[in-house]
Amino acid sequence: MTTRKSFLQKAGLAAAAAFISPSIITSALAQQAKISKIGIGLFTLREQLTADVKATIEQVARIGYNQVETYYGYPGKYEVKGFWGLPAKDFNRLLKENKLTSPSGHYNTSEFLSSGDDEILKTHIEVAHSVGQKYFVIPALPTDVRANGTLDDYKRMAAKFNTAGELCKKAGLKLAYHNHNFEYKDQGNGATGYDILLNETDANLVGFELDIFWAVDAGLNPVDLFKKNPGRYKMFHVKDMDKQDKSVFAEVGSGRIDFKSIFAESKLAGVDYIFTEQDLIKKDVYQSITESYNYVKNNLI
Repeated sequence: MTTRKSFLQKAGLAAAAAFISPSIITSALAQQAKISKIGIGLFTLREQLTADVKATIEQVARIGYNQVETYYGYPGKYEVKGFWGLPAKDFNRLLKENKLTSPSGHYNTSEFLSSGDDEILKTHIEVAHSVGQKYFVIPALPTDVRANGTLDDYKRMAAKFNTAGELCKKAGLKLAYHNHNFEYKDQGNGATGYDILLNETDANLVGFELDIFWAVDAGLNPVDLFKKNPGRYKMFHVKDMDKQDKSVFAEVGSGRIDFKSIFAESKLAGVDYIFTEQDLIKKDVYQSITESYNYVKNNLI
């Protein structure tokens, strides 16, 4: 039943809206709906993809995911030609057949970061462009920097990020860096390697993909990171931390991380895309990624 009070309230809102520019209303709605799609980091499904890429992608779509984040050129057990045996154009077709897109991909940049040789980097940038990706992600730093990197090492990495960012920009892509926990180690006087990467990279060329698990593992509050560097965090990796053991990965919403407070500040962060991810899974894989999807859908966007 509409009461006189509620009628007047609605009438007042309507009158106010009449004086608001349509562009302002559209902008407000766009901000509200910015995170409307749910992606998954395909590293979560590396064994399944290696066994049967087509069936795996089909199952991801059936669960309800809208987007996928690829990984490409990784050395070791899961190294395969192309995207799990598919050339880029065929993988892109597979995604389209399942109404999926891939706005972001992780690429092996170890050689470029270590030696400065950009030939493989340029090839990977071409691959990213060919599957319609918007972000080219550096997934980690070279092993020696991870283990014993100094602030000077991080300055060198930042300079190479800027170079890679320029190359990405020429191809219509944006560069981003994905963190773990080692970058947050205090290097003295409160400075960290991550601070260097943020402060010495061009914000117009280099964004950041915040792995929420690893930031929390390092003892940080992601919201504090957003306040310190607003707009730099273009993507989230969304994975939870077991309530009893912080070293154990968990399905989103089942652990100790307060995702609601983090997502409430997604506009401040600057987020364009989100991807659930779980490095290690202790139950049926598809049950696990379904649980994470449902929590994000029902509670976070």
